Amino acid sequence: MTHHHDHAHEGSQRLNKAFIIGILINLLYVVVELLAGLWYNSMALIADAGHNLTDVVSLALAMMAFKLANKPITSRFTYGYRKSTVLVSLGNSVFLFVAIGVILWESIHRINRAVELEGLPIVITSGIGIVINALSALLFFKEQGHDLNVRGAYLHLLADAAVSLGVVVSGLSIMYFNLYWTDLVMSLIVVVVIFYSTWNLFKESLSMALDGVPKGIEPGDIETTILGTPGVEALHHLHIWAISTRQNALTAHIVISTHCNMNQLAIIRHSIKQGLKDKGIHHATLEFETAAENCRDKSPNND
Repeated sequence: MTHHHDHAHEGSQRLNKAFIIGILINLLYVVVELLAGLWYNSMALIADAGHNLTDVVSLALAMMAFKLANKPITSRFTYGYRKSTVLVSLGNSVFLFVAIGVILWESIHRINRAVELEGLPIVITSGIGIVINALSALLFFKEQGHDLNVRGAYLHLLADAAVSLGVVVSGLSIMYFNLYWTDLVMSLIVVVVIFYSTWNLFKESLSMALDGVPKGIEPGDIETTILGTPGVEALHHLHIWAISTRQNALTAHIVISTHCNMNQLAIIRHSIKQGLKDKGIHHATLEFETAAENCRDKSPNND
């Protein structure tokens, strides 16, 4: 048990360090890219700086949620503050939508204003961005499969690396072909990239905030797992929701055979919970009854 705790603690320390490093190097790059964009009058660089700033905010919010989720439970907050990770993810997606609006507004205002640009500074600045974003994404590679906020940060950083590559292409087209309009086009592409990744994040976090079944969990599979346990005859009042972006919970009424004794009941409970853990359910509250009790008929809402 202590060995498992040590691994969890090491993982938490590693993730916390990744957040701090990611925030610092991305914030530094945002300042450099924004100044370069303003100095060389490149809307693509300014838009990409705005995109990178949203990642800094995303990382800061994700780190805050991560710390809150690890706070101990209280008599008032019996699940602790784990749900804050869902709320942060939802708030982060709303913030990104606002950033999209700002970048789009400025880009539209530049459509009728032809601006001559220097391609080389754009290429150099964006090339640095590819390296920064790729290295930052690697910091979260190991943990991105276990947490929605971490996965969101990881995907955004990868998207940033791809966008920076696009801005490099834009800079090269300006250098060699004087295609100044590609800078504006690239700023609009940045908007599309942010919107696509943000929309999926928004839908998933909103569903979790409303206690919908978390992504990746199929209620039908859960029912099959429970009903496939020897001794289980039926199942009802099944509810599945997210406690946090890392942990899922379930409550259910399990109808067992009237011939089951206490020892058999303990075996059934253990088998069900083990099967649910394999399906991504970390907290399961099970109420056992026999068919003779028929509690389903007594529930006015049949929930």
